[in-house]
Amino acid sequence: MQTAEKEPGQAEIFKSGDRLLDFDLSEELNHGIAVSNLAYAVAAELGQDEEFCYQMAIAGMLHDIGKLKLTDYINGQENDPLLIEELKYVRMHSSLGYEELKDQGYSELVLQSVLYHHENYDGSGYPSNLRGDSIPLGARILRVCDVYAALSSDRPYRKAFDVSTVIELMIDEIKNFDMEVFLAFQRVVHNNK
Repeated sequence: MQTAEKEPGQAEIFKSGDRLLDFDLSEELNHGIAVSNLAYAVAAELGQDEEFCYQMAIAGMLHDIGKLKLTDYINGQENDPLLIEELKYVRMHSSLGYEELKDQGYSELVLQSVLYHHENYDGSGYPSNLRGDSIPLGARILRVCDVYAALSSDRPYRKAFDVSTVIELMIDEIKNFDMEVFLAFQRVVHNNK
């Protein structure tokens, strides 16, 4: 058995043959919709205007589009590649997404949110190790929403966690999140119960 690190609080054990990135368009679309809806609501809870909220909904839908560029690498492998090698490529998806979208007329808010949605508030994220408020607000919103949507959904390697467990796992990794955004996110999640 091999282990691999994924999102904070999500370390899982992989059986031989399991894939870190097993691209399923239907799952990706559902994840994008979940992140989009939550990002809109969190932005509104933070007091952002309607246009900002709308742009966050777009960014939420598109945040993982760079994974499309990785499917040839991942799906084209005859033998199972090393999980660490896959992780290197998976970490490129935010930059690949930005490159894919930058000449297609999307706002700078959408582009920066997609590019930096895996930056952690403590500076330990990627692709640029940005820290604190140097991370664009849209990316800080997507960071929280993306983690929540991933943990609260079924994945090929595990069942969805219940909301209470998801919140506990996120609190365990609170250093990754902007506290103001995280508190707004919690208000949204708890008000929607």
